[in-house]
Amino acid sequence: MTIVNSIEELFAQTAQFNGSIGFVPTMGALHEGHLSLIRQARKNNDFVVVSIFVNPTQFLEGEDLDAYPRKEEADAKICELAGVDVLFMPNTKMMYEADELSITAPAIRGFILEGTKRPSHFDGMLQVVMKLLNLIAYNKPTAFRAYFGKKDAQQLALIMQMVKNYFINVDVVPCDIVRDSDGLALSSRNVYLSKEERIKALALSRSLKKATELVMQKEFKVEVIKEAMFEVLNEVDVEYVALVNRQFQALDEVEIGNTIILVAGVVGTTRLIDNLWI
Repeated sequence: MTIVNSIEELFAQTAQFNGSIGFVPTMGALHEGHLSLIRQARKNNDFVVVSIFVNPTQFLEGEDLDAYPRKEEADAKICELAGVDVLFMPNTKMMYEADELSITAPAIRGFILEGTKRPSHFDGMLQVVMKLLNLIAYNKPTAFRAYFGKKDAQQLALIMQMVKNYFINVDVVPCDIVRDSDGLALSSRNVYLSKEERIKALALSRSLKKATELVMQKEFKVEVIKEAMFEVLNEVDVEYVALVNRQFQALDEVEIGNTIILVAGVVGTTRLIDNLWI
């Protein structure tokens, strides 16, 4: 594996690739969820590139940018063992200029759910993802593949819209959520949870399990499902429970094959999200 710390080094490496590229952008603190993306990229492609960059523009004032877990040495070892070919680790000065063009999330889908609580988060996320996709595409006349987790469902939907709207030559590959043995969706922020808080946090996945049970019993009314989920989430500071279609439009009834059930809440001081694709 080659570790590169500059854009020029990245271009030099990808110019040598004679075959398909799988790209996995991350903010580091890698866990099994990230590894599942890397494994899928390794399975489907001749070469795998992983980026680690804690992107400052997607953190709002007062959020955990400085506290965000950074484990560069451990992350590099994980990537090496997973068969990554190139690990790209830029710094902020490489990725941003002082007076930049900006990207704005769509007026509706970018400012609901996650966008309600974090109104400029998606602007910064889309900005850095576009930069990273363009960097990987620089030496590739044909489409490459980029792998994103379904856990950040709204982020995934917006990235796919950006790729479509800006005609970026990449195939976005959505990958399933990875859970710990107790059902908690894997997240770099899980390290913030105390033992007691982690037990409370399991209510998120249990609420989705309850929703699944109701759907299997042919209960498709959104209000009934949401009411049952809130009962399970009684020890969580719930920010939202939502049932939307794949275009993130609100639903009155579940549509099999076109529904995402999303939940967000705070346990202790840690904000968590989870979802279920039906």
